[in-house]
Amino acid sequence: MWTRKQLLLLLGCLGYMAVFFYRFLWLDDLGKCTQPHFKVVKQPNFTDPPTMVTPMVSKLLELLKNIDWPELPSAVTHFNFSTSPQNCDYHLVNPQDTYRVGEFLDVLITARYHNGQPKNYGGDFFQAKLHNTKMKAGVTGQVKDHGNGSYSVTFLLPWPGEAQVHIRLIHSSEAVDVLERKRESHPGKVYFNGYFHYNGSSAVMECNVQVLGNDVCTYLDPVSGDKWQCVRPQKMPCNSLIYHSMGSYRKVTNALEDSLLSESVTDKTISGSIPSLNVTKDQGSSDLISKLPTCKPGQELLQPSGFYYEDVWTSLVCRGRHFPHPSDVLGCLKGKDIHMIGDSTLRQWFEYLERFIPSLKRIDLHVNYQSGPLIAVDANAGLVMRWRAHGLPLRTTKTMMSDLHYEAAHLAGIGGGPDTVIVLTLWAHFTNYPVRVYLERLERVREAISALLFRSPETTVIIKSANTGYKSIFGSDWLSLQLDMLMRAMFKGMGVIILDVWDMTSCHYLPDNIHPGPPVIKNEVDLMLSYICPH
Repeated sequence: MWTRKQLLLLLGCLGYMAVFFYRFLWLDDLGKCTQPHFKVVKQPNFTDPPTMVTPMVSKLLELLKNIDWPELPSAVTHFNFSTSPQNCDYHLVNPQDTYRVGEFLDVLITARYHNGQPKNYGGDFFQAKLHNTKMKAGVTGQVKDHGNGSYSVTFLLPWPGEAQVHIRLIHSSEAVDVLERKRESHPGKVYFNGYFHYNGSSAVMECNVQVLGNDVCTYLDPVSGDKWQCVRPQKMPCNSLIYHSMGSYRKVTNALEDSLLSESVTDKTISGSIPSLNVTKDQGSSDLISKLPTCKPGQELLQPSGFYYEDVWTSLVCRGRHFPHPSDVLGCLKGKDIHMIGDSTLRQWFEYLERFIPSLKRIDLHVNYQSGPLIAVDANAGLVMRWRAHGLPLRTTKTMMSDLHYEAAHLAGIGGGPDTVIVLTLWAHFTNYPVRVYLERLERVREAISALLFRSPETTVIIKSANTGYKSIFGSDWLSLQLDMLMRAMFKGMGVIILDVWDMTSCHYLPDNIHPGPPVIKNEVDLMLSYICPH
């Protein structure tokens, strides 16, 4: 049986996709568009969307199952009737005298209200890790919600020596409810500026994926079909839109909702009764890593997908390699044509490689650095590396619309081949939108990748997962995780590589940051290189 929440999400997705399917029947030019990758159109009105075919409904239902989250039994009326991180606790299940590498540790969390009473329903968002700061070691714990206020956490014991359990309450179930409701009902809480210029006049208007009102300019990418809207400026044509930038944030929460999302109860360590463990080495544990397959597309991600030891990430999915010297990296990337398309967390990879390889030189394209495009080359090695921001929505400083390309449209212009590497990430700028917006975008990207792999099967396609770092109504780890689960489900079964940097950022000793620190970035890039050069 489907819950009311799931059915509402499904209906929203179907309605949105119905509009997407039918809108191309009403294309009507309002004048010559000055942006080569946009088509200005009139948007039709839709009352009753047509019935969707069964396969599409089935696919949406399966995708939505991946982000199912327990609902609150009733609306919260007071801050005290929410989960208190100060009162939550955890203890070890079936404690043992000795622990060995390769075994598992089980922990039970009890969630409690601010009055100390145990809760009898689930939905809290916990993150757990086993770590040793001195050895710079860490591994994530897998949290299971029992729906009754208790949560099981399972840890793999991957290294010998001391290990300490560390569990945080990121958001209470009551805060998660706020995040979910505002995501679906207030997509305009983050908005953007569009800069119009025409015959010596200029105007700055509000823009977004969808703008409320009848007097709007609608722009469709002629290749991908991606849509953007702006409030229509007076006495100026829609095709006079030249620049884009971040606008601002709107307050969409009341006093109670603010308290549920306040710093006093967000991302807080909870106390437990588990002392440090001493894990002994098992002679057969090292064989586990040596028996892993080489890194290749289409591999199933495990939980956990790896662990840190002495600040080096060891993958549990495949035999990851490490590239300690610039010559190692250059040897791997020689002759490669690399296209990175995504947000600033992917731009960090470009920046790392640019700094790490002395012979890799940037070419100044005289564009906005925040959104690109950026390009660096090593002519002697035949290496070309590019990064550009994904298409709108994009929180960036003022940049030309013509420099912003939608991912599906950009991929359509890449021939591919054995020396072509595509790296994508798409999540951080979509956390404040209803799920249907992200699903539609992912579907377009999936079709573009499928077409690319059809014409050039030897192309390497890597998709970087979301990472931790957001902690507000405008972007939360819970919202990021929801999108990440949808992304993994959407690309499952394709010949692409999913790089699980969620694990890599959630168990490192550095504090959470939407832009992870240098040690994390180095390990992320090394894992990427392990797929490009598995031998």
